[in-house]
Order: sequence, then structure tokens, then C-alpha cells
Amino acid sequence: MPDPALCTEADIRKLVHQFYARVRADARLGPIFDAHIDDWPAHLQRLCDFWSSILRGSGRFTGAPMPKHIALPDLDAALFEHWLQLFHATTAEQANQAMARQADAAAQRIAQSLWLGYQSSRRGGKPDGAQRQAMLAPLQLPATMKAAP
Repeated sequence: MPDPALCTEADIRKLVHQFYARVRADARLGPIFDAHIDDWPAHLQRLCDFWSSILRGSGRFTGAPMPKHIALPDLDAALFEHWLQLFHATTAEQANQAMARQADAAAQRIAQSLWLGYQSSRRGGKPDGAQRQAMLAPLQLPATMKAAP
């Protein structure tokens, strides 16, 4: 649940900038992101707005990430898992671990939602319950990344 007291905007900016520096340097994810993002400073600001809305409830982000992700060719579950691993490595380095835990839980939900939407778009429609479970199954996260009950 978003909480303005969870973290500062500076905490979010640090998290976002460190994470996407890691993504850009990554051999697997860097080329994908660099091929689709023309203005990194503007994109990073938009991502800060996104995470501020998710973590602090600022409401600064408007938009729909799903269509942009659905348009990307040749994504697979391993790329989503790798994105989550890099995200978790970045949150583990943050001084504000309460924020890190919330960010990790949100990132897991976001990755699963994007992966489900991506797979659904490739199958030409909404999956039924069994298909949905099968699509989510490949996103197996390390125990340290799973949200606490």
C-alpha cells in the first residue's frame, strides 16, 4: 500500500537511477532498453514518477505501461526473471530497506502482470484460469525476492 512516509523522493530517485544504470550495463537487457528508449533522462524521470506513485501514492504517473511492453518483440520469461534479479540486487543495496521490501513486492507484481499481458497478446486474447497459471509459472523468483505474507 502506498505510504508517503515510506520513503523520500530522493530515495526513489536513487533506486531508479541505480537500477537503470545496472540495466543499461547488462548484456541481456541493455540492448533491449537502448533500442527502444531515445531520451534516457526523460524516461528516468517518468520512471521516478511511476515508482513515486507506487510507493508513496503521489499520483504523479499517468499512463499505461502494458501497450509499450506488448509491442516489444521476442521477450521471454527468462528476461523478466533477469529484470527482477537486477531489481532485487539494487533494492538490496538501498539504505531504506522498508522501501526496498515494498519495491520488491511491487516489482514482482508488475513483472507478472506485464508477462501475463505479453503472453496473452501473443495468444490473441484473454487466457482462462489454467492458461493464466501456466503463463505465470515460468516466473520463479528466488525466496529472497518473494513478498512476505
